[in-house]
Amino acid sequence: MARTGVSEETDKEAAMEIKKQLRKLVKDIVEEEDYRVETAEEAMRALSSLKNLKSSKKSLSFKLDVPQEFRCPISGELMIDPVVLATGQTYDRPFIQRLLNEGSQICPQTKQVLAHTILTPNNLVRQMISQWCKEHGIESPKPVQDIGEEIVTSADRNYLNALLEKTSSSSLSDQKEAAKELRLLTKRSSSFRALFGESAEIIAQLLSPLSQGQVATHPDLQEDLITTLLNLSIHDNNKRLVAENPLVIPLLIESLVFGTIQTKSNAAATFFTLSAIDSNKIVIGASGALKPLIDLLHEGHPLAMKDVATAIFCLCTDLENRGRAINAGVVWVILQKIMDGVLVAELLAILAIISTNQKAIQDMCELGAVSCLVKIIRESNCERDKENCIVILYNICFSARSKLKEIKDEEMSNGTVSRLAQSGTSRAKRKAIGILERLNKTGTVTHTA
Repeated sequence: MARTGVSEETDKEAAMEIKKQLRKLVKDIVEEEDYRVETAEEAMRALSSLKNLKSSKKSLSFKLDVPQEFRCPISGELMIDPVVLATGQTYDRPFIQRLLNEGSQICPQTKQVLAHTILTPNNLVRQMISQWCKEHGIESPKPVQDIGEEIVTSADRNYLNALLEKTSSSSLSDQKEAAKELRLLTKRSSSFRALFGESAEIIAQLLSPLSQGQVATHPDLQEDLITTLLNLSIHDNNKRLVAENPLVIPLLIESLVFGTIQTKSNAAATFFTLSAIDSNKIVIGASGALKPLIDLLHEGHPLAMKDVATAIFCLCTDLENRGRAINAGVVWVILQKIMDGVLVAELLAILAIISTNQKAIQDMCELGAVSCLVKIIRESNCERDKENCIVILYNICFSARSKLKEIKDEEMSNGTVSRLAQSGTSRAKRKAIGILERLNKTGTVTHTA
């Protein structure tokens, strides 16, 4: 039964009176050096009264006539985190998850055996509940975080096997349907992602519709399967299994070149997630993945740029991969993008990490990197960008004597390095001081503050 307007108004008046009293008490405590203990106790009682009034309001608000479709069939209460079971029925996640954790594989409402135990968020019902709460002056329920780990059942394994059989089907429509479902399930459920780690053969089955050399024959199918690989690679236990499968990296490389821009972006993101493991960086780098990644960076499609840059950065934390990237022309591509003001922070980070390589320094010097870097230091408001710029300049100073005069002239004219030595990050200060010391050894430099 709904609360009356008179009752709600009375609560508001009471709350206002308590707040007024509390404000006065807190003011006395703050302003008086030797306030009375009784004043503090009185303030605590006022706070307690305000808390009780709020709790009372909250509990009474749930005496409203909650629509049946917003109640969990198990608990009978307003749903906090509505999810859809395999049978299409909606439940509150904590209650249905508890049943699944106890081993039940039966839908409580339909009594059907579950094809799988994956829980899909019911966003429509969640939005409707939120709107209903707002209309009735009730705080929207917050999802419960600790509901126990998701479990893997034999029904889930059977469902995965059924989907994998469809991907191997001679029917293109079956392949596409299965690929779309696998993409969704591996995105939503960590337990479903974990299933792929139980056998190395599962990855081969998943990718069976994609033939090397003809990977983009059906772009929608390709996108769903490459995105499924991305979802699988997020799971730590899958990273090595995915990367070491002989089908995966060649298909990912081909997908960087052929396919929808979403496919290309997701292939790059997969390389990034897989390269979280050092051994995978070596495998990916040796496979020739860096050249197509750099080519895709050069293409400059906004949707793919960030994933590509992140993948290149992560791969270049490996020493051999730095050489591969530099030989593939990464310095030229990056400097062109930075000069165009594109993805400056991410690309400077790559330049900084490869600037210990002598050929990278040579390429930077030939392409006019010094003037570009000092301009960023002078004009940027980003401390991290300035830090990366000065790190690169430091490495140039100690590897390319021919550029010392250009850096010295900049310092004499604008005091760019000196200012960073005083006001940069701790790392930027160290590098800037190192540059100044280097310049001083080659001749007198007048620092400007």
